[in-house]
Amino acid sequence: MTLLDTSMTLAEVVDSHPQLAREFERLGLDYCCGGRRTLAEACAKTGLDSAATLVELTAAAETSVPAEWTTMTTDQLVDHLVATHHRYLWDEMPRVTALIDKIVSVHGARHPELVPIAHCFAEIRADLGPHMLKEEQVLFPMIRELVASPECPPFHCGTLRNPISVMLREHDAVGDLLVHLRQLTSGYSPPADGCASYAACFSALADLEADTHLHIHKENNVLFPAVLRLEAQRAHART
Repeated sequence: MTLLDTSMTLAEVVDSHPQLAREFERLGLDYCCGGRRTLAEACAKTGLDSAATLVELTAAAETSVPAEWTTMTTDQLVDHLVATHHRYLWDEMPRVTALIDKIVSVHGARHPELVPIAHCFAEIRADLGPHMLKEEQVLFPMIRELVASPECPPFHCGTLRNPISVMLREHDAVGDLLVHLRQLTSGYSPPADGCASYAACFSALADLEADTHLHIHKENNVLFPAVLRLEAQRAHART
């Protein structure tokens, strides 16, 4: 088991102790878009005591094993992302939209904060849908082509660094929207007069946030660096 210390990046911590992703969610530590920060830096940014947080995380990681995605080949990881996280979002976003529409119609008069919550989630869905299509139809096929080729293929975009940089910016934008959604929902805490659908909706939003954070972590901190390393190796083999 990898021992934790405050000099490890948040991405390294989640890769070696995947169950700590849930702890990071609870503590408000951004391990996806902010995964390159060390634990010490992230704690300082969030106002947490790094020594106390390390003790807490170490206790939660006693039985941890490295994450399965860290042992996958690049093309296997692409397939995993599509089958796991993309499939989840394609299935879940329409369901969550229906739940939001339902609680707005029933509780909107008493809880006007539901309207900006609905608008925020609509923005998230509008961003994630085209984003995943670009990955599934453009970027991921190019990654599979790169893996299968002994040399660097002549991509229309020149280098995969270009579409990856676009994906990273879009990840940042979705991350900001998720932060806003969490604020609007008071940490996904339904009000005392909320019905079962209200509670189910906020629980679904919390689950979607956690899954999207893990999804972005796997792409930003595992897949994309591996792709850029492989592209550099293929380009070197051609020279």
